[in-house]
This record gives sequence, C-alpha cells and structure tokens, in this order.
Amino acid sequence: MKLFKDKLDLRVKEVDSLLCVGLDSDSFKFNKEIIYKTHDLVCAYKPNTAFYEAQGEKGVAHLKMTCDYLSEEHPEIVIIIDAKRGDVENTNESYARFLFDYLRADAVTLHPYLGRDSLRPFLERKDKMNFILCRTSNKGAGEIQDLLVEGVPLYQIIAQKVAKDWNQNKNCGLVVGATYPEELASLRNMAPDLPFLIPGVGTQGGDLEKSVRAGVDKN
Repeated sequence: MKLFKDKLDLRVKEVDSLLCVGLDSDSFKFNKEIIYKTHDLVCAYKPNTAFYEAQGEKGVAHLKMTCDYLSEEHPEIVIIIDAKRGDVENTNESYARFLFDYLRADAVTLHPYLGRDSLRPFLERKDKMNFILCRTSNKGAGEIQDLLVEGVPLYQIIAQKVAKDWNQNKNCGLVVGATYPEELASLRNMAPDLPFLIPGVGTQGGDLEKSVRAGVDKN
C-alpha cells in the first residue's frame, strides 16, 4: 500500500514542482491535451466533479476516462478530486467508494461541518489524503469562516481539530486559499506538518510567491 505522502514527495522531488493543475472541463479530449502539455511540470491534477456531473452520464464518463488515463499513463502524478463532499457517515461511505475505488483518486476535498464521525469513511483510508476545507479562496469566505468561537476564528479551530484530533492516520490536509496569505502563514504555524492544497492563484488573484513562501512546510 503506497501512502499518499510518499507518492507526493517522490513526485515533488522528481519534477522539483509543487504545482497542481485544475482539470475543470467536461471533456476527456481537452483534459488529455492539458495533461500532454503539462505532465512534466506538475505534481498533481485536480478535476472538479461539478463540471462533469453537470453533463450527466456523458460527463461522468469523461471524468472516469480522465482518471483512468492518469492512473495508467502517469501513475506517478497525484490525482486530487475536488468534490467538496461532506454528509452523514453512510452517505460518505458511498462517496468514498466512488472517488477512491471507482475513480482511483489519491485525494479528495471535504467539508468539516458534520464533524469527524461523518468523515470516517474517508479518514479510515490510510493510503489516501483528505483535504479539509479550512480557509477557502472565495471573496465571501469570511462570512462563516471568520466567526469567533470563544475569541478564535472558526477557520483556526477547524485547523486545530484537523491537526490534533482528525489526523490519526496521517492522511489529513487543509484547503487554504492563496488569496489570504496572512491567514495562510498563520495556519502553517498552527499545522506545520499538514499538506496544504492552495487554490486561488490566477483568476482569483492569489499571489504565487507569497503563497509559496507562506505555505511551504519545513521540507
């Protein structure tokens, strides 16, 4: 059983890159072209399920073809499914089977709102990585995530929970937006060993250099 962290570390060293490229289309042909042009530059690809689900059966087929192509042609590259799942435990069991067994993904993005028990089907997959939404990159992120709980912003409490309580199998990470570099730096101090998935560079305005400086771990 190859652990996510081992696979990622190997790939990062091989290509000297921390770049994750989104595959936010509904076409396998288009994705294949992106992969062809970028596969020597990336450590991960991140398809967002919404773009495929919106097309129904055809879209899901293209998502499956994309993941199969990566698994077979570029097995050294990490596949992160941006699904943002988070439901009761038995529902998450089905989500986990679809994402990890059917699509053969290495990692997934998840909501923390229902608590640790709801995420058990994901957290018990010791070889996979679970990126928990913490400080997201969208403009309205602070509406909920900045709410104070006994004087502490909610997003920091989530980070503490994930780092101290949920990461027993060493397979948790955090989603932290590049659009909030100060918060990113503070979260790196709070969770020095967790992998971060950092969206928001590019269209959303996140600064690449600031994000890298604030987000990298000691290695």
